[in-house]
Amino acid sequence: MPGDAATGTLSYEQAGVNYDLIDPLKVTAQRAAASTASQLAHHGFTEVAASRGESAYVVDVGPFYLASIVECLGTKTLVADEMARLTGKSWYDAIAQDTIAMAINDLITVGATPLVVQAYWAAGGSDWFGDDQRSQALVAGWKRACEVCQVAWGGGETPALAGIVEEGRIDLAASCTGLINPKERLSVGDKLAAGDAIVLLASSGIHANGLSLARKLVERLPDGYLTEIAPGLTYGAALLAPTTLYSPVTEALFKAGITPHYCANITGHGWRKLLRHPAELSYRIHTVPPVTPVLRFIQQQAQQDDREAYSTLNMGAGFAIFVAAEDAERTVEIARAQGIAAWVAGEVEAGAKRLQIEPLDIEFGNDDLQLR
Repeated sequence: MPGDAATGTLSYEQAGVNYDLIDPLKVTAQRAAASTASQLAHHGFTEVAASRGESAYVVDVGPFYLASIVECLGTKTLVADEMARLTGKSWYDAIAQDTIAMAINDLITVGATPLVVQAYWAAGGSDWFGDDQRSQALVAGWKRACEVCQVAWGGGETPALAGIVEEGRIDLAASCTGLINPKERLSVGDKLAAGDAIVLLASSGIHANGLSLARKLVERLPDGYLTEIAPGLTYGAALLAPTTLYSPVTEALFKAGITPHYCANITGHGWRKLLRHPAELSYRIHTVPPVTPVLRFIQQQAQQDDREAYSTLNMGAGFAIFVAAEDAERTVEIARAQGIAAWVAGEVEAGAKRLQIEPLDIEFGNDDLQLR
């Protein structure tokens, strides 16, 4: 449905992100990368082929598996920079957590315990690092997020890339390495089956996906980022709520003897990520978590119907855990004990590959997510 700059539906593509153009490159890169797996044999190792196309890559090194991931934050720093200009406050402590969450929340989907994080902070010039309040907030937030996830911050790179990164801006990324030990913790979907339960974990807000849409929407708001979406809560502050770190939940599940059959980090592509595994299975959702206020506000202001919103944003659910039905309620209890709301939201069924969100009368099929 077409829209214009001031009214009508505002889609993610209109905001400058078109997955139909991005995803084919991902598939091409995956195929080229897969051809290099034979190189591991020179070192006596092998890849876990089923991890190709998953959120983290897994290598069998003998007594355990090694998992790794690299992720960038995206454009959320632009919101932090503008809010700093408007409020005089640095928001980079939360931005640091966002960056680490992008990597760690992907790494844990394969059953890994995060071990080491590396930082990549590429600024548009050396002057960026001269703002002491901002840079110290970034360091403090990064350290605190590492402590929450019980990972070591190994090091990083801080290049000044004038001419590549815009002056006054910074591109943030993180890589993370983790262990799957014992090997039985591996979660790449080989155990996923009809009858499994779908447990959804609450998000804290927009997390770090959909920010291009959120920033484009500012053009429609009377007070921009300072527009109140709830008493005492501005649009900008709500967008900058830090991304939830989910590794405390997956680690607690392991200690409780629960091994997920599959996990999905609900980031780009929204709830379509529930279709990530290639198996021919149907996913039926009967309980939809509450939508966080900032996401409801975005949907309303962008005039998106539910199908568009749930195909782009996390809409209140930031992570999905697929477990045996008998472990579903305990999984919810364990997540809540870690301070994260959770719901037994649906079940896996035999049948054609599709996701049915029954309370909203939404259906996504295999053609709605092509990541392999």
